[in-house]
Amino acid sequence: MKKPTLSFWQLWNMNFGFLGIQFGWGLQMANMSSIYEYLDANEAQLPILWLAAPITGLIVQPIIGHMSDRTWCRLGRRRPYFLTGAILASAALVLMPNSSTLWMAAGLLWILDASVNVSMEPFRAFVADVLPDHQRPQGFAMQSLFIGLGAVIASALPWILTHFGLAQVGDTAGGKIPLAVKYAFYIGSVTFISAVLCTVLTTREYPPEDMDAFLRMKQESSGIGNALREIVHSIKTMPARMTQLVWVQLFTWGALFCMWIYYIPTVARHVFGGDPKLSVALYQEGCAWGGICFATYNVVCFLFSLLLVSFSRRLNPKTVHTVCLVLGGLGLGSMAVFTHLGLSLPVMKILLLAGMVGVGMAWASVLSMPYAMLAGVLPAEKMGFYMGVFNFSIVVPQIVVALGLGKLMTEFLQSNSLYAVVVGGASMFIAAVLTQRVNLEADPARPPEPSNG
Repeated sequence: MKKPTLSFWQLWNMNFGFLGIQFGWGLQMANMSSIYEYLDANEAQLPILWLAAPITGLIVQPIIGHMSDRTWCRLGRRRPYFLTGAILASAALVLMPNSSTLWMAAGLLWILDASVNVSMEPFRAFVADVLPDHQRPQGFAMQSLFIGLGAVIASALPWILTHFGLAQVGDTAGGKIPLAVKYAFYIGSVTFISAVLCTVLTTREYPPEDMDAFLRMKQESSGIGNALREIVHSIKTMPARMTQLVWVQLFTWGALFCMWIYYIPTVARHVFGGDPKLSVALYQEGCAWGGICFATYNVVCFLFSLLLVSFSRRLNPKTVHTVCLVLGGLGLGSMAVFTHLGLSLPVMKILLLAGMVGVGMAWASVLSMPYAMLAGVLPAEKMGFYMGVFNFSIVVPQIVVALGLGKLMTEFLQSNSLYAVVVGGASMFIAAVLTQRVNLEADPARPPEPSNG
């Protein structure tokens, strides 16, 4: 069927749920390292404690993608998963800041990440399902806009709450989680479920064009054995362009994971001179400013996404992505330069924000351009599955970083989190080079699908 062109506000409504999803991610990215350190984790332990996000993504996303491709009910195809994940994630957000031990916080992160992945994965396929080909770049750019906006508010929220009079220090001694962080997570819980409900209630999905064929396909591929065979075959025959983009994603997301784990603790320790045990006030002040830095790159993401929405038809996505990744690498790498210049704290704070401008432009591009380049070569009947498989290239580098960076920190980086941020910058430069290898010409014909007869 010919899909209708949607208006600006229809695009807005169908992507509004991503505001809530990113609110959950933003709170996690800006606060989990400091929450772990408040609960007595050391810097070398942080990567392994962050392992929940990539592992749950690796497991949940292709499964949810495969299931949603074969779902049709009163709520549609993707919307049942949006809603289920949002309910579970909202509950986890309430419980997380009340963690009293390190193992409790780590366990809740597994629940939170699995739930967020259930909501997030079908959103990529949702855009490809609902929009005609010429609107897909605008749809993905609109997602970037909401991702940026949600992360801006989430990252800055503890700092905002503190400056509105809510005490930053926890309610008891002994490394308790600050009250400002607790209330930020409560607000995030309400935002998550509300935003997803907005999308679920305002955007329709289209049923399969041939319902009988859809039901036959669902029946023929039922069972674990059939599902595994189909998954293996689909991976072997994925489009060449997808394979090229996977290499770009591997280095991009390795860089981002280094930043999410270590950027804020690096600001707190190496810029503000704080420590979660010896100089708690300075450490909390540094973490709050690190949150402002994260909010800054997300503000830039939000604003730059507006340009991508407006000009996505005229811009070459490969060129845009290459330039943005280079700027992101410069933004992360500049932190090492700034911290070795012996500058005053006020100057350092401004320079850190300046570095985040490049990171924000890279983030906006990461959230839209690879998907815009990919969507046109994926078969419609496997859109959700392939989007889930594509996310392997997001979670695998994070798993590698989580398992290997702690050892790298102690053996080669002198347990200095600043060097881990620099490694992230270098990884973004490599991703920029690999982007130039992506072929945007017509993808070669794929081998035929296996017969189920």
